[in-house]
Amino acid sequence: MILVDDQQLVRAGFRMVIDSQPDLQVVAEASDGADAVRVVTSTAADVVLMDVRMPGLDGIEATRRITGSLGEGAPKVVVLTTFDLDEYVVSAIGAGASGFLLKDAPPEELLAAVRTVHAGDAVIAASSTRRLLQHVGPLLRASSAVSPAAAQTIPADLTPRELEVLECMAHGLTNGEIAQRFVVSEATVKTHVGRVLAKTRSRDRVQAVVLAFSAGLVQPGEVLRDAR
Repeated sequence: MILVDDQQLVRAGFRMVIDSQPDLQVVAEASDGADAVRVVTSTAADVVLMDVRMPGLDGIEATRRITGSLGEGAPKVVVLTTFDLDEYVVSAIGAGASGFLLKDAPPEELLAAVRTVHAGDAVIAASSTRRLLQHVGPLLRASSAVSPAAAQTIPADLTPRELEVLECMAHGLTNGEIAQRFVVSEATVKTHVGRVLAKTRSRDRVQAVVLAFSAGLVQPGEVLRDAR
């Protein structure tokens, strides 16, 4: 993992928590976005924990350059945010981030987020992130309303079940929770999720969730409907 934050004490705190785990290791640090791009291109890492607000090149542009230049080989990027910076979250997701985490999240939530992203999923399952998605929802809708060209639509070839699965994903349900909801196996859910990602051309669950909000499939604060 690579830590990117302009505050050395913050990086030291994250490193202490991460390096205390037998399956996780910090391999490099960077103090700003430009440094992060340089370090990522020269250091093998699976995950980048990226602060958003930094002097010079910020975390959003750094994320865009990392995911854009390295393509499929780029490490997963988790951006750090606070509730008063929701507009940065939307931009970061658009730049290619695989998730976002509150900067004051407890250590166990940070570690869970890192492991989730490393496993190829997106950080949308934690309760705090679910609340954040609901909070960010209006910004996604507003962005689409202001710029019709930026509005996204749900692909017509999604089956009814795939639409239901996408809706569940947007509400932050894990594969296990979706499996329980529809009384199917997790393997079946993984197949549905894979098809949803492929048909919506989403890199991961976060992009699919952004699509669901932007297209109006899910409304901020909406309660998940009963399974049919």
